[in-house]
Amino acid sequence: MRKIEQQMIQAIKDNKAWRSGNTEVTLGSDGVSYVFLHGNLIAEVDDTSITVYDGGWQSNTTKSRLNAICNAFCIVGEGIFQHKFEWFVRTSISHDDGSDKVFDTIPFVNGYTFA
Repeated sequence: MRKIEQQMIQAIKDNKAWRSGNTEVTLGSDGVSYVFLHGNLIAEVDDTSITVYDGGWQSNTTKSRLNAICNAFCIVGEGIFQHKFEWFVRTSISHDDGSDKVFDTIPFVNGYTFA
């Protein structure tokens, strides 16, 4: 993980506003951390969920920032990846019986929420 991503994650964990280079974390009055890249919203992080956006740019940098957030706050293995120029979400499928994790892959859509 890049240093800027480590600092971004720490700001989210500490509920602090933070900015460095092209990345910014702001705090809403609703307790949500809003993450921006080049001024474009790419994530909303609260105590129970993460909502992700591409900010209008499906770039490697956007994907890297989103995956840093997923690695810090989602179930291990969840995240965003690209195949043949198309973005996908890898998400965990819950099992009530405690069996091994099973993942599903779906096309990326703005506003997808990891809960």
